[in-house]
Amino acid sequence: MIQGDLSIILPEVVLSVYAMAALIGAVYTSKDKLAPTLTWATAALMAAMAVWTATGDASARTAFGGMFIDDGFARFAKVAILLGGASVLVMSQDYLSRRDALPFEFPLLVALSTVGMMVMVSAGDLIALYMGLELQSLSLYVIASMRRDSVRSTEAGLKYFVLGALSSGLLLFGSSLIYGYAGTTSFAGIVEAAQHGHVSLGLLFGLVLLISGMTFKISAVPFHMWTPDVYEGAPTPVTAFFATAPKVAAMGMIARALFEAFGGMSSDWGQVLALLAFLSMVLGAVAGIGQRDIKRLMAYSSITHMGFALMGLAAGTQFGVQAMLIYMAIYVTMNVGTFAFILSMEKDGEPVTEIDSLNLYAQREPGRALAMLLLLFSLAGVPPLLGFFGKFYVLRAALDAGLVWLAVAGALASVVAAFYYLRIVFYMYFGKETDGAVAGGSPVLWVFLAVAAAINVLGVINLFGVEGAAAFAAGALVQ
Repeated sequence: MIQGDLSIILPEVVLSVYAMAALIGAVYTSKDKLAPTLTWATAALMAAMAVWTATGDASARTAFGGMFIDDGFARFAKVAILLGGASVLVMSQDYLSRRDALPFEFPLLVALSTVGMMVMVSAGDLIALYMGLELQSLSLYVIASMRRDSVRSTEAGLKYFVLGALSSGLLLFGSSLIYGYAGTTSFAGIVEAAQHGHVSLGLLFGLVLLISGMTFKISAVPFHMWTPDVYEGAPTPVTAFFATAPKVAAMGMIARALFEAFGGMSSDWGQVLALLAFLSMVLGAVAGIGQRDIKRLMAYSSITHMGFALMGLAAGTQFGVQAMLIYMAIYVTMNVGTFAFILSMEKDGEPVTEIDSLNLYAQREPGRALAMLLLLFSLAGVPPLLGFFGKFYVLRAALDAGLVWLAVAGALASVVAAFYYLRIVFYMYFGKETDGAVAGGSPVLWVFLAVAAAINVLGVINLFGVEGAAAFAAGALVQ
């Protein structure tokens, strides 16, 4: 039995054993001199695990008495998580090495946090969910503050840690209430208890607290307060990681918990998610207008986009889950390209993040400016780029579920948010003559920027098959 369970969780085991073995090996050798090699090796292993996961057994399997679920939904999310994490590691290597800021622990902590994310989307029990969540969170707390000589980085890590501890407390309190009223922490047991008429007020309170703890991880309003400061203060490669893989993992975790454990109560939690989606879209769109730092701008952008993703889940339908998965896959692609551009922004050899430094950038770097223009248009949802189709799917899911008011609010928020994306385009092409940023860093950044821009243009043909894969994944979760 144990051998069968281990075969199901083999990708997680491989990544965990690699991270621990590399950690021990690095401690007894030259440590930080191995950091570039470890970064490339970790990225290659994560990419290999993504291929393994995508091409493995397509049937739904469970391990450890149902605590771990390996199905189409989990595999879709894991592929996005692994590819997102591997991409950020490859982009980070040269950026951090040139600034003597690449500790050997960085790629290993990314690997361990990725293991936590993979457990999060496969959790079939509240205990397994919490274990995965904390493994991810503890690793992220450390890498957020890994620049110990930087006050801003240390402050970012501390803020994330304190507020993350609060969210963990909410999640655990909600889990204890659910256990008390359902008599089990298993998702299968909870949904069975709810179906037999045991939906008490205490269980609903537990559900609300559970949602509060989980939505903190995706920066949904009103649990977004950590996001702008952490995005701005953390090293830029860490910010890029925060904006990609953990978002997919958190959205997958929320979908898994709500549909597996509370599938019969969608009318209850759907209202909560609809409110969170509305608040996130509105605040992210409005608060981003006044930002002058591109990393803070991307923080408010992520809040808005997570509101759109929550709109898909709020529908409470299989198509809503499919729309959310499509949206998250597109979101990761757009963010990888955008942060490749941000990582390349330099002035006199030093990184810059002020939006004003992009004045007339197109005259200095026309190719990069065009690629960034395409990504910004996609983030704004301008047709026919991929970002438009992401928004189209979640808006359609909301309309099909009767959430007309939420779809209208989403459309209006998208129009407002388009202002701060288009403002960057204006600066790059029509700004004032200044001694602004130039492109720097490894050619790898240009490759990621160009590929992400090309994907957002060419994906209009058939979404590269993501639509079919998302439909299969949604069908595995919502029976």
